[in-house]
Amino acid sequence: MSKKGILLVNLGSPKSTKVEDVREYLDEFLMDEKVIDYRWFFRSLLVQGIILNTRPKKSAEAYKTVWTEEGSPLIFITERIKKKLEKLVDVPVEIGMRYAEPSIETGMRKLTELGVSEIVLFPLYPQYAMSTTETVVEKAEQVRKKHFPKIKINYVQPFYNREIYIDCLAESIREKLPETFDALQFSYHGVPERHIYKTDPTNTCNLNDCCSRDHNPSHQFCYRHQCFKVTEEVIKKLNLPKEKVLVTFQSRLGNDKWMEPYTDETLENLGKKGIKNLAIVCPAFVSDCLETLEEISVEGKEQFMHGGGEVYNYIPCLNDEDRWIEVVKTLCEERLQEFYMV
Repeated sequence: MSKKGILLVNLGSPKSTKVEDVREYLDEFLMDEKVIDYRWFFRSLLVQGIILNTRPKKSAEAYKTVWTEEGSPLIFITERIKKKLEKLVDVPVEIGMRYAEPSIETGMRKLTELGVSEIVLFPLYPQYAMSTTETVVEKAEQVRKKHFPKIKINYVQPFYNREIYIDCLAESIREKLPETFDALQFSYHGVPERHIYKTDPTNTCNLNDCCSRDHNPSHQFCYRHQCFKVTEEVIKKLNLPKEKVLVTFQSRLGNDKWMEPYTDETLENLGKKGIKNLAIVCPAFVSDCLETLEEISVEGKEQFMHGGGEVYNYIPCLNDEDRWIEVVKTLCEERLQEFYMV
C-alpha cells in the first residue's frame, strides 16, 4: 500500500531581516506572473528595475518590527501547526513555502525520503485567488513533474464556505472581541480587479452585482465573492447587525485598479464618521505575518488614531489554536480518504 503524507503550504518569508535577504525574497515573490501578471519584460522592468531598488530597505525595516527570537512569525506559526497536526494524524506532515525556504520542493523531498508517494497538499488560504491558491498548485505541479514524477497529489480546496471553518473563525473572533465596539472591520488582502476576471473560466463574473447573488458559476473562482461570503457567514454566527460591519481590502501595489474599498483610506476616515472604538480582523490569513502584525496592527492603528479614532483592537489570526488544528485535520483527512477510494 502506498504511503501517504501531508504538506502544509503557506506564502513564505525572507530568511532574515537583512536587506539582501528581503530583496531575494521580494524578487522571487514579485516576479511570479500570478502575482504581477505583466508580460515578463514589463514585469522585470517594474520589479528588478524599480521596486527592488527601493522597497527591500523599507520592507526590511518593517520585518524587523515583527521578527522574533524564533524568526519569521509566518514560518514558526506554520511549524507549530505542523507539530500539533502530527499528533492528530497517523501520516507524516511537512511544511513548504511558495517563496523562499523551506520550499515546496524541500517539503516534498522530506516526505518522499520517508517513503511517501501520495501527498495531500494544503494551501493555507481560505479563499481562492490567482496569487495564492492558483500559484501554489501551479508551482507544486512543476516541482512534481520535474523532481517527483511518481508521486500523486490531492489538493485541499479553498474552504471559505465550509461550516467547520466558519464556526472556527467565528468562535475565535467572539473570544477576542472587546465587550464594546462601534464597528468590526474585516480587512482582506487586496488583488487587482483584473485578477478576478482572469481567474474566472466561466466568464460570468460581473464585479457590479454577481458577488451578492446566491449562486453564480464564477463564485468558486471569485476571490471577492468569497471574502464577502466569509464575512456574511461569520457575522451571522456572531449575531452582529450588518451596519456594524465593514469589509475592506489592504496591501495594494502600484497604480492599477485594485479591489475597493481600501483598508488604509477607510481607517483614516472612520473617526470622522463617529466610529471611535474599532475591532479589526484579517480573514484572508490563517497565520499572523507582516501584513497583519505590521500593516494592520501597527500602521492601521496609527491611521485610525490619526483620523480621530480612540480605541483600536486588532484580532489575531487563527494561528495554532487547537480548534483550527482540528479543522486542518478534517480537511486533510477528507483528501487522504480519496486516495483509499481510488
